[in-house]
Amino acid sequence: MADSPRRLEVLPVSAVAGADVDESTLLVGELAKATGKTVRAIHHYEELGLLKPHDRSKGRYRLFTVDSVVRVRWIAKLQHLGLSLGEIQSLARVQEDSGSAMFAAAELRRVYETKLQETRQKIRELRDLETELQESLEDLTGCDTSCMPELPTAFCNHCNRHNGPSDAPDLVAGVHAH
Repeated sequence: MADSPRRLEVLPVSAVAGADVDESTLLVGELAKATGKTVRAIHHYEELGLLKPHDRSKGRYRLFTVDSVVRVRWIAKLQHLGLSLGEIQSLARVQEDSGSAMFAAAELRRVYETKLQETRQKIRELRDLETELQESLEDLTGCDTSCMPELPTAFCNHCNRHNGPSDAPDLVAGVHAH
């Protein structure tokens, strides 16, 4: 579920009637603000079991520890790596249910190694795209001053500046290919 743009009113812990907590405890709104997430997203993480409040105040407000900030950032980073909330939920469950720290670490390592390979591949693809964008810009340089305005668009790659469509990068040549 996507974060909702609507934000709920945030009260500081000190303003909550019956707040019997220390200064390191956060209300849901403070947690949302500290992590850049919406209150709705924090509630959604809680509904999925990804995040648990530490306690509730006498007024029944959810109270989170500062460790919850780290947990929300972990969830956000896994989402940025392409994991769905369902996949994160499964990973968290494996971590919580594993009887061994060694097993839990091995599962994290497996997921992170896979994501590292995917990230490196994406970086290679982005570098190739960057190179082609640079070549395309170089190819287009001068078109605004040396092309004849009356020349139809279909003849763009056939003017005296270009050696033909096959000479242009795909990002330029592809515009006129049918």
